[in-house]
Amino acid sequence: MTTTLTGTSPVPTPDAFACVRGQLKALDFRQSSLDNNENRVTARQYDETVRRPDVSFRRLVDRLEIEVAPGADGAVTTLTVKASTFAELTTQRGPTEVQERTSERARTAAEAIVKKCSGGGQ
Repeated sequence: MTTTLTGTSPVPTPDAFACVRGQLKALDFRQSSLDNNENRVTARQYDETVRRPDVSFRRLVDRLEIEVAPGADGAVTTLTVKASTFAELTTQRGPTEVQERTSERARTAAEAIVKKCSGGGQ
């Protein structure tokens, strides 16, 4: 259900992390958490256009979890992007998320981040 993509980059970890954060903005994902010490960031994007014949369905949420770490085996930096999609439902207990198959939009965004930030340029 979660799609994981990995890439290596010839640039230092802080530069690759800055590239990732810039790409999130370019892809219209909103940053939801940031850990500068561990070079991790999570972001989400809502899809309000999807409709389903379920009165509790509210919207789809695409989520990206990205970690940038010092590389091994000759790579300067390793980039890991996990893309997932959740259906947000409104229940009596409040908002509930149910994980679904990763959407094409989330998968494409993850691929774009790995491609752009693994190549060494912004």
